[in-house]
Amino acid sequence: MNSSTLDLLFWFAVFFGIIYFIIIRPNNKQQKERRLMLDSLKEKDKVVTIGGLHGTVTKILEDTVMIKVAPNIELEYAKTSVQSIQNRDYKQAGGKSGKHNMSKTDKIEQSKENPKSDVLQEAPQNETGALGSSEQ
Repeated sequence: MNSSTLDLLFWFAVFFGIIYFIIIRPNNKQQKERRLMLDSLKEKDKVVTIGGLHGTVTKILEDTVMIKVAPNIELEYAKTSVQSIQNRDYKQAGGKSGKHNMSKTDKIEQSKENPKSDVLQEAPQNETGALGSSEQ
């Protein structure tokens, strides 16, 4: 092989490496994260769908979930239409300790009952979810 062929192969390898680290690897990481989130869905999770619908999971089937959006109103959605889980961190769902599987409200209740707990205290919020007082 002459040097121009080796140079060409070198630049192809560099180009492929750049494409891999900029496009392919982050996409695989994002897909793995989404799969983890969908596999960790549980009943009573507060979710948001890709269409922006907010609701609570009431039943999980193989490929679908039932989401309660109002009293006596449940809608069936494909599992893949769930965009995010709002009331807990799904990344900690696989933990063995019970402390890692608690929602924010459970953590706050536990910290009130046991002030020496290693659970962080949440900042007080008003009814709109904003931090601090509503007076200005």
